[in-house]
Amino acid sequence: MKAIAVRPGVPASIHARTVPRPSISEVPDGRGVRVEVLRVGIDGTDREISDGLFGTAPPGDDYLVIGHESLGRVVEVGPRVPRDLAVGTLVVATVRRPGGSAYDRLGMQDFTTDAPIERGINGRHGFLSEQFVEDASFLVPLPTGLSGIGVLLEPMSIAEKGLSQADEIQRRLRIWRPARAAVFGAGTIGLLVTLVLRLRGVDVTVLSRRRPPYRNSVLVEALGGTYVSSEGTDLAAVAKDHGSFDLVFEASGFSPFVFQAAGALAPNGVLVLSGVTGGSRTIEIDANAFNQALVLGNRVIVGTVNASREDFVRGVTDMLRAEAFHAGWLGQLLTTPVAGLDDAQAVLAALEAPDSIKAYVEVRPDDDPDRGASHRGSQ
Repeated sequence: MKAIAVRPGVPASIHARTVPRPSISEVPDGRGVRVEVLRVGIDGTDREISDGLFGTAPPGDDYLVIGHESLGRVVEVGPRVPRDLAVGTLVVATVRRPGGSAYDRLGMQDFTTDAPIERGINGRHGFLSEQFVEDASFLVPLPTGLSGIGVLLEPMSIAEKGLSQADEIQRRLRIWRPARAAVFGAGTIGLLVTLVLRLRGVDVTVLSRRRPPYRNSVLVEALGGTYVSSEGTDLAAVAKDHGSFDLVFEASGFSPFVFQAAGALAPNGVLVLSGVTGGSRTIEIDANAFNQALVLGNRVIVGTVNASREDFVRGVTDMLRAEAFHAGWLGQLLTTPVAGLDDAQAVLAALEAPDSIKAYVEVRPDDDPDRGASHRGSQ
């Protein structure tokens, strides 16, 4: 079957290839599920893997099928698969798989202390292929009403986890109810964080470099948020004009924002870092003021990466709420489609498309009547 893959560590090695068709027998205990892929979202992680910056192949292979943002439909199940994953069910797969650490053994592989095992990234093939097979434990069912936007669930889970971690930390305060939040970055993650916060009734200010109006700023304002260009201002100035923030969520990958945020947080505030910064950027900071802001204000900085199954489930609920209260908003994030699995270079080109928010590969239209074998298997 067709797939898009790279040779990990080899720059510009992205290519289309034929790979073996998977079988549910690959998963033990009758828990295998074969999924026909409908769409796969692509992002900066896929570009960096293609650039050879990171990524590892599964044991025994010299290539890695990329793509960690899946949407598919169940076409075959093993005899011990739960009924909520029946043939025809729309599903999204989580990304991380358990390793050997104590956290992995508890099902908390998003907090692993081992080298992470991640589909489409490290040690496991991804979803940018015609089909994949997965253990039922790592599949999240979606209602059919989300078929057009379900490919956004994986990035939605990143927003859900970051905000969930903030809530967990702030239980120390007993009565923490964030009223004002700032979001750094107006890309896919920043917009989804803004959506979830607005669904909670939080007043949100989004800072991003580009001057409005443009598609992303319009989407922020459609939710009732405030968009501010970071050109000519910074978070401290915004906080001075409009009030400090109970929560700041960094989704830009621009490291200087981290130090701005400490001074803009309200007492007892929390800063969530989700952007992965790179390069060799250096800045000067007032280390004493930074330290004092954290200590004297009981402020917290926390990093978040990947997500648990529970975060995906919360994402389904919030996507349904978004469709009820902001109908069509999520669909506007899907800006840049790539047709099929034949042109690997088109995948990279989609990531560079002007004004793109979310690029994705349309592997197989969901209304395609020719869907291959669909049945409950026996192992």
